[in-house]
Amino acid sequence: MNELLDPLLLSRWQFGLTTIYHFLFVPLTIGLVTCTAIFQTAWYRTAKPHYLQLTHFFGKIFLINFAMGVVTGIVQEFQFGMNWSNYSRFVGDIFGAPLALEGLLAFFLEATFIGLWIFGWDRLPRGLHLATIWVVSVGSILSAYFILAANAFMQNPVGYQLNAAKGRAELTDLWAVLTNKVALAAFPHTIFGCFMVSAGLIIAVAAWHLSRNRHLDTMRPALKFGLWLMVGAGIGTVLSGDQLGLAMVETQPMKMAAAEALYKTSTGADASFSIFTLGTPDGVHELFSIRIPYLLSFLSTHTLTGTVEGINDLQAQYTQLYGPGDYTPVIWVTYWAFRWMIGLGSLHILIALVGLWMTRKGRTPLRPWMWKIAIWAMPLSLAAMIVGWVFTEMGRQPWLVFSLMKTADGVSPGTSGLEVLISLIAFTAVYGTLAVVEFRLIKRAAQKGPAPIDEHLDEAGEPVPVATVY
Repeated sequence: MNELLDPLLLSRWQFGLTTIYHFLFVPLTIGLVTCTAIFQTAWYRTAKPHYLQLTHFFGKIFLINFAMGVVTGIVQEFQFGMNWSNYSRFVGDIFGAPLALEGLLAFFLEATFIGLWIFGWDRLPRGLHLATIWVVSVGSILSAYFILAANAFMQNPVGYQLNAAKGRAELTDLWAVLTNKVALAAFPHTIFGCFMVSAGLIIAVAAWHLSRNRHLDTMRPALKFGLWLMVGAGIGTVLSGDQLGLAMVETQPMKMAAAEALYKTSTGADASFSIFTLGTPDGVHELFSIRIPYLLSFLSTHTLTGTVEGINDLQAQYTQLYGPGDYTPVIWVTYWAFRWMIGLGSLHILIALVGLWMTRKGRTPLRPWMWKIAIWAMPLSLAAMIVGWVFTEMGRQPWLVFSLMKTADGVSPGTSGLEVLISLIAFTAVYGTLAVVEFRLIKRAAQKGPAPIDEHLDEAGEPVPVATVY
């Protein structure tokens, strides 16, 4: 019973669940606002009515998602003070800087210009109004960067000095924090992933309507756009993921070893990529595996003769550096999360490639099961991003801030397990309800489809405010 009421365990579960729930909305917000801006730009340049329809249609879905993301994001931040006060005291001087920039600069841009975009359709010149949605897009991307910079400090601490008297890390170089090699590598990988998530939604919505012969003139170009965006963003995700892997090997070799369940340091052909691995219950020996020779060496060092450090050797090194303890993450979580991330994302890209082939030269009459695949594949990229974040955070364990603070030392000392359990149950219930509301709102808006073009224009042929259309 005492283990079930462990404040550390419950606090980790609560932060993990609320973070994952908040992350359900983040990729779609970042990707969809940029897609909306692209549709509006296409309408501005061509005056083709279906682009205006797509702007209003996907702009509405973006606004629904944005509102829910703001609500869940605010709640998430309170947990630093409630459940992780020791962590906040130790690293707040550094962690707070990029988060402050995110709130004062990036979120300010989003919140201000999203209002101008919603209510400025018939009040601002078309070019200026188009600029507002692009500013919202830039703000959302900047917001992602500042948050990734804060998280990167937990993965690779830079730009700080330890104050032994006060028992905390203090900021010495904000630029070093903002240009952390982990942040620079994680940023494009995350943004390309966000575009994949948005492309998946666009493909699914377009496929749903086309399978019912509805809104053909609008949904055909939307389907093509979504398919090409998925392939392009997928390529970007793979290439940026390769660079992130190199940064991970350099800063957190244990995470790469755990991702591959590599127990012994290996070189060349022995540094192989494991498709499937079974280990002993204590997690220190490999029993059986299926591997591709040289691939892990290439991914980790970009050479076929590189050396990749194993879990056992790294455990011995960390014991000497940081004292007695278990410095190995939960292997089965990191191993399978890494593979699910790659597998789910690759499957979504493959489906998009097949879709481009099947719809080439303007072809869209597909068999019903093909449309169903396009629709039900929508969550693949989002699921890949979620398990990718699970891998990122779980692979850092047992560190909260790598080499500086262990997760067990960051939890609030005055918080009881019962208090965390009550708040965990409450948050889960509320977030579960909000999830149902969010899904129904987006589903209703998506199935309703774009409004007829005459509903987007006033008597003079000018666009009416978005709020009026909605």
